[in-house]
Amino acid sequence: MKTNVLAFVLGLITISTFAQKNELKIAEKAIKSSDYTNAVTAVLEAESLFANMDNKTKAKFYFLKAQAFYGKKEFQIATDTFEELFNFENAIGKKKYSDQASEIKSQMVQEVFDLASKQYSSEDFKNASTSFYLTYKLSPLDTVFVYNAAVSATLAKDYDTSLEYYKELRDKGYTGISTLYFATTKDTNLKEDLGSKSNRDLQIKLGLYKDPVDEQTESKAGDIIKNMAYILKDQGKTEEAIKAVEEARKLYPKDINLILTQADIYFQLKNMDKYGELMEVAIKEDPTNPQLFFNLGVISFNQGKVEEARSNYMKAIELKEDYGDAYLNLAVVIMNKEKAIVDEMNENLSDFDKYDELLLKQRGVHQEALPYLEKADKYSRSINTVQFLMNVYQTLEMEEKSKVFSDLYRELRDQ
Repeated sequence: MKTNVLAFVLGLITISTFAQKNELKIAEKAIKSSDYTNAVTAVLEAESLFANMDNKTKAKFYFLKAQAFYGKKEFQIATDTFEELFNFENAIGKKKYSDQASEIKSQMVQEVFDLASKQYSSEDFKNASTSFYLTYKLSPLDTVFVYNAAVSATLAKDYDTSLEYYKELRDKGYTGISTLYFATTKDTNLKEDLGSKSNRDLQIKLGLYKDPVDEQTESKAGDIIKNMAYILKDQGKTEEAIKAVEEARKLYPKDINLILTQADIYFQLKNMDKYGELMEVAIKEDPTNPQLFFNLGVISFNQGKVEEARSNYMKAIELKEDYGDAYLNLAVVIMNKEKAIVDEMNENLSDFDKYDELLLKQRGVHQEALPYLEKADKYSRSINTVQFLMNVYQTLEMEEKSKVFSDLYRELRDQ
């Protein structure tokens, strides 16, 4: 009886081994003829017999399965299976298929990247995010693909996934800094990025280019933390958002973008005191940035610090002569004096001498604001600048200009 049982078991093993090899042969033949549907069917049939395979057959199974799913454009399964193959052959110490699999995997990297780029261009951001991250899994040294995946996920409003990828980038210390290899063409005298140092050296050697210059791209570390902070803020996780920026600023204490990000969070939280403090820090780090003085001017004015606001707007204009918004806000600061005058005029409606005195004072305020308004309109025309000037010209009884701007205001309003 024992002999019969043993013979029965051996028979099962023989049948199982035959079935394994038969399905793998079918899969291999189908792959060679690019019949990937039948190849997948065959490897899935063989997979049910995986436990009884010897190491040699298991390695072949992984190799064929990865190829079959790659052929079907099911890249995620193909990627996972290639990894299983590499890990398995490393474990058994025999790399029969790994080298060939690596070559196929390299082809798949380009194909998946092309797919991700196409999905991104067609605004299919959710799938683009998946494809970019899969490209990274296929080529782990190219961390930039995780950044692309995070950006795509954000555009798809998949904030949980985006945050996960940004955290991964932060933990890896990713900066995105790369070197660009520029040179100037001899025929057109234009500066061009030649892609790599070796290519640039060759072009210069051939006499086609001159004046080689290396330039580094800006770090994305600040943007990563900033985006994390915004996502956390939008998710109502304000404390985590602030913590994320504070953590980043310990690593990059002079990074102006991080300072501004932290300031912006406090601005959104309506904590104007903290916002103002951070803007002061930002100005110390970047004292020639007109935008910083402009922002500080807004805060100063909202806090009732009128002269401080005026000083900040003047500094912004000093740094950027055509700063239209700064001219407009400076005019608003000057016109702020009008409110008290108008209130006093309303209290002296029956005192004609006093009223006329106050009217002259009001016109003096308008006259003071006028040159700043005109420059605001010159550098950054909007319906607001046009309406503002129309009212000022009317107050100053500048009838010709008042009519021009009245007509212009109606034209802009009716657009």
